[in-house]
Amino acid sequence: MIKSTFEISVKDLIQQQKREWELARINYFGLEKVESKAFDFDGFKILAQYNPERIRSSAAKTDAKSIARRACFLCQTNRPVEQHGVSFGKDYTVLINPFPIFTGHLTISLNEHLPQKIAPYLTDLLTLSKALPEFTIFYNGPKCGASAPDHFHFQAGSKNHMPLDMETNQVLEKWGEPLFQNEQTSITALGKKYLRNLICLRSTSKKELIHSFEVVLGLMIRRSDESEPMMNILSRYENGQWTVVLFPRQRQRPQQFYAEGTEQILISPASVEMAGLVILPRREDFDKLTQDDLTDIYGQVSIDDHAFEELKYRVKLKL
Repeated sequence: MIKSTFEISVKDLIQQQKREWELARINYFGLEKVESKAFDFDGFKILAQYNPERIRSSAAKTDAKSIARRACFLCQTNRPVEQHGVSFGKDYTVLINPFPIFTGHLTISLNEHLPQKIAPYLTDLLTLSKALPEFTIFYNGPKCGASAPDHFHFQAGSKNHMPLDMETNQVLEKWGEPLFQNEQTSITALGKKYLRNLICLRSTSKKELIHSFEVVLGLMIRRSDESEPMMNILSRYENGQWTVVLFPRQRQRPQQFYAEGTEQILISPASVEMAGLVILPRREDFDKLTQDDLTDIYGQVSIDDHAFEELKYRVKLKL
């Protein structure tokens, strides 16, 4: 497949930053030494990655007071002089993430300092997914893993590094519950047999997919202190079709994050974790993590079964 000028520019940016920005060079080289292990469940896997450089994200303070006290690291005026970017249209700048999870890890930052809120930017998500077909694009809600909830941004990771990228078809076929189907668009729910409740939207039509997503978003229940329902989103474009996976959430972090002593597991689930790649910045957590821990943690942060059943019922009625 012939790459677009934009794709080539992004690939060149990654290589240039790895060569010339010392922080990025050290941390991307460090990925070669990152340890990982797989947990086999019934028909799917969860991968755990020991990645100490991700401590900044996993332990980030994202409360309003902490955000107000620090300069926004996504605003152009506050970025390191070594950090360069590639324009995506007039509104975004593609940056390399200097604390990577993937061999290609990008942050796509809105050029204007506006808060993390997905509704106005759904079209951009799909356009970006099509423009970068070798990446999975993801969005973390302001209370679901975004380390910069005050500045709107997407992230992107090299495709097929997260289990969800490779498992979507098989788990939907095995356990999926159809909610809507026409010639171009399908909406399927997947429950806790996958440990996480999710809704998968697929379409060859950008217009239909945006409409369907807006309907689902409008039916999701938000708490009084939230600007949007808690969620993580992953999007990719393959063979003329978009696949958008929505993880409704009920908690930002599990109780293990706040525990003390040997009971603590420093894990702060965001899109990557919900997609089956669990990032652990501390060696002790990586060594002691069990399948039971994963089942419990996902159960805490994912939308509860009762609320999910109600959401599925509403989607069926609306569409």
